[in-house]
Amino acid sequence: MTIELAQADITKQQVDAIVNAANSHLEHVGGLARAIALAAGPKLAEESFEAPFVPVGEAYVTSAGNLPSRHVIHAVGPIWRGGTDGEPVLLSSAYRSAIAKAAELDCNSVALPAISTGIFGYPVVLAAPLALRAIRDGMRDYGVVRVARICLFSDSDYAVFRDAADAVGIAVIEIAA
Repeated sequence: MTIELAQADITKQQVDAIVNAANSHLEHVGGLARAIALAAGPKLAEESFEAPFVPVGEAYVTSAGNLPSRHVIHAVGPIWRGGTDGEPVLLSSAYRSAIAKAAELDCNSVALPAISTGIFGYPVVLAAPLALRAIRDGMRDYGVVRVARICLFSDSDYAVFRDAADAVGIAVIEIAA
């Protein structure tokens, strides 16, 4: 079981599945969701349009269209409301749901973003340790996913995740991707 950190474009990752930081309606109107939809092409948009409402903390799967992965797992994270509205539990659940879906699809490798830390406003410094623990625990509990690559956009987010891994005692491999 390996957790990797990469400052990389998730849409270019050659893994079995990538995870999209989604909203409950799988509308790809901004941020990472829009970048994934543009890279994947119209098939992903069609499947997303037909998808049911996805509750916060859960995940839904579509095909990957033109992406180098086989699947896109749309994990719905919480909007940050100050931390008193169940956000930590919901964020952990979104990651665990994504890993569970990857296991159901028999995916050995998955690339994940920092869910909810973009337009949903979840502070990266609070999200990182939750994400790392949830990914580790999901990989251990479901046993199928062998490599989880956390793809981060900025230098600062990468540094926060690296420091969080050290602080919570989770070994990560830093890769150039």
